[in-house]
Parts: sequence; C-alpha cells; structure tokens
Amino acid sequence: MDQKVSPEYIQTSLAASLTLGLQKGSFHRNAKLKGLNLLLHYEEGCLGKCHFCGLSRLSREVRRGKTFIRVEWPIYPLKEIIERAKVKKEIHRVCISMITHPRALEDTLYIIQRFKQETNLPVSVLITPTLIHDHSPLEAMKEGGADRIGVAVDAATPELFDQLRGKGVGGPHRWEHYWDVVRMAVGVFGRFRAGIHLIVGLGETEKEMVKTIQKGHDIGAYTHLFSFYPEKGSPMENHSPPPLNQYRKIQLARWIINEGLGSGDQMKFDETGRLVDFGIEISPLIQIGEPFMTSGCPGRDGKVACNRPYGNERPSGPIRNFPFIPEPQDLEEIKNQLGIE
Repeated sequence: MDQKVSPEYIQTSLAASLTLGLQKGSFHRNAKLKGLNLLLHYEEGCLGKCHFCGLSRLSREVRRGKTFIRVEWPIYPLKEIIERAKVKKEIHRVCISMITHPRALEDTLYIIQRFKQETNLPVSVLITPTLIHDHSPLEAMKEGGADRIGVAVDAATPELFDQLRGKGVGGPHRWEHYWDVVRMAVGVFGRFRAGIHLIVGLGETEKEMVKTIQKGHDIGAYTHLFSFYPEKGSPMENHSPPPLNQYRKIQLARWIINEGLGSGDQMKFDETGRLVDFGIEISPLIQIGEPFMTSGCPGRDGKVACNRPYGNERPSGPIRNFPFIPEPQDLEEIKNQLGIE
C-alpha cells in the first residue's frame, strides 16, 4: 500500500525536481525555474472529473501517478523539499496546489505553515473552490503565511465549464461557485493578490476568452494564461492545442487588460468571435516581449516567479509561454505567428 501521501509527502513538477537537484537534467535554452510548484498527493487521487486533466478520475494514467500539465510529478518527502528549497537562491516563490480531496484543506494549511516557519519564501496557493464554502479557510491560509491565491477556472464560459468540469462529466465543480470564491479571495487577500487560471483552446471563441479575462480583472484578479495541451490518458488526449495565432492574440489581450493599458470593451471582433482589433497600437508591446512570457504570481522583485518552463509545450517548440524574455529571433517568430509583417 502506498503510504507516500500528503502532507508529509508531496509531488513536485519535473522542473522543480531538476532545480532542487533531486533528478539530473538540464533545461532547453538554459531556462531557469523560479517558482517551486507542489501538488498534494493521495492514494485516492483527485475526486474531480475534469475532461482535460491528467489528474481526473476519468484519466487512464492517473492511477499510475504519471502526468499533470504535460510533465511527470515525482513524489518526495515534504521535509526534503523544504530543506533543499532553503538553499536554492533561484527559487523566488512556492505554490501549493490543492486537489479535490476531503483532506486537502487541512493538509494545505499544514504545508503553508511549514514553509512559512522554515523558509523565507513567499507562498501562493492554488485552491479548490469546491472545498471552500465561506471566508474562513482563506483567512486561515492568509494567517498561516500565504500571500496570494489562485483559482483554476480554466474554461472561459459557463457552458464549457459545465460540459468539461461539472454536470456534463459527473464532476463536482460549479461555475458560479468558482466565481464566488474568486470574489472571496479578493476580499480576503486584496485586489490583484488573487488570480484566475484560464486555458485557451477548450472550445471557446477569442471573444469569450477576452470577456472572461476582463471579468476577472474587474473583480480584482489577474489572469494566468495556459495553452491547452492534450494530457495522455485523459478524455481529451486527441484534442488539438489552439493555433499559435489564436494563443498569441489572447496573450496580448491579457497583457493589455491586466496592465491597465486598455479593456476588452475597446477590442473588436468579427462575426465568428475572432479578435481583429486590440484598440491600441500593439507593435511596441510585441517588441518588449513580456506579453508572451508565462503569467503567474510574482517573486519579491515583482517579476513573475511562477514561470513553469515548458509546461505548455515540448521544449523543441514552438514555445507558447516563454520562461525568459523572448530574444530577437523569438520576436520575429511571434510577429509571423500573429501575421504581422
């Protein structure tokens, strides 16, 4: 019987495992991981049934403890993770991801407190709203040492959410409750100390995605953007990632909205919901490159710490979320992907 369960054991991303020296390997183009991503682990797995997720109870791979957001997540003692994280100067933040499990809230609080007591790292939590029914768990997380909260809404419309995460797959999650918890998180942690995750390419239009990014921003939550990647063994393993042109446009729209440079209301869409005008000049934004970098919680320097190298694509590319500032040749590729001469 597998006794390596949370809170005394925890899964790390492969990138975190390499950075902490728990496995040997190197990163394509010398990318550096800045955020330590951790995932609760139980023998029963996650009780969610999200159609696109490698952790879903519907997945063929999950019982073998295989993949989640494209890579393997090996299991290590929490004590060892903390000891190694203390001495790794390149780590700027830790993010603890809950799963849908009865013990997840209690164990998450324990892990937050351990990191707060034993390291000087800022702590984010990617919460499971389905387990949260009032402000008290959020307040306990803040008191325990977390300073940022994330909510993986993932799907951009209530219909897609229900179809892929809720009643459509016999899952426990509900769209309105997720947004209620986003509002609670903003109330407890403060405006823009909460974030939402959205996945481009689940079947939404560009207009629908922009509208949801704007909705999050209006509430006080930044969007952390992902490109759909088919998880082996999941019900959507044969679903294609979104076209690069679509993803690049949404990255730019997110940047414009979250940086306060404009709003979704001033953007224009065609009759099929494709984004055709951003409402502002985008050439300077392309040249700085930052809109195409991974979006996530910041470290102490204010720059994104949760940079998840190659979590959305194979290192061989094309890179969708850059874990570093795009170089001149990258910017030329991005312009081509956007159809800009």
